[in-house]
Amino acid sequence: MTYGNRLRKQITAPGTTPLIGVYDMYSASVAAQHYDGMFVSGFGFAASYYGLPDIGFIAWPDMVAFVQRLRGAFPGQHLLVDIDDGYVDVEVACHVVESLERAGASGVILEDQKRPRRCGHAEGKQVLPLDEYLDKLEAVLATRRDLVVVARTDATDEEDALRRAKAVAATAADVVLVDGVRSVEWIRRIRDVIGDKPLLFNQIAGGKSPRLSLGELSELGVDVAIYSTPCLFAAHEAMDAALTGLKAADGRLPLVEPGSGVGVAAATRLLERNVARLRPEPARA
Repeated sequence: MTYGNRLRKQITAPGTTPLIGVYDMYSASVAAQHYDGMFVSGFGFAASYYGLPDIGFIAWPDMVAFVQRLRGAFPGQHLLVDIDDGYVDVEVACHVVESLERAGASGVILEDQKRPRRCGHAEGKQVLPLDEYLDKLEAVLATRRDLVVVARTDATDEEDALRRAKAVAATAADVVLVDGVRSVEWIRRIRDVIGDKPLLFNQIAGGKSPRLSLGELSELGVDVAIYSTPCLFAAHEAMDAALTGLKAADGRLPLVEPGSGVGVAAATRLLERNVARLRPEPARA
């Protein structure tokens, strides 16, 4: 079964499928110990790879190379990849989709934002005319083989967002995402207008959307939940705390107790698992 069809099967299973945002190979190594699916977040990748905000700086070859590394280390994980607006041009979007599918991506998210783009939970977003976005989406859908395609709208007006959600639900896109949803009632309205099409919900700490559990999302008819930044924000907080403590201790490292805490032994064990995943299982007699 292809990576795309494996994710498609998971999405259509009962409940809400969680995909955890990762921003580098180490965060992916930690996430893989807890969840079966990863989301390659544009926010996290722009922050970690470039040290820049999520406003359109990502170069598609960098993203493809990252997905290749992820798939090499995590052959069993679902990998949903944020490709923003397809890097502006329709031909580029189609080429990126082909490249990501060859690299082992399970799916992509294609948005309808204009440049300069913004994080989906930021102010100042603008969207393309619907017909222009649908042309790009249809070209991507015609290009993919088995890759899951999530059609995303960043419309901030509720009626416009519902109109766009209904329009993309009528295409061959696999999943619909309305980003920056502000209320549970809005989720219910989106669920109603897209019919049986799977629905994705994006949760980001400090964002515009309500904080909901997987059980609550499942009751609302949400099929997929992406968690864009828990690893990135946790790392930010932990690194800041660790360096504040190191400075306060005049450079003396904290004691790492055997069997607890993270030191060189625990980090090495984590990374050794990535090697073990790539080894073929011994032949059975």
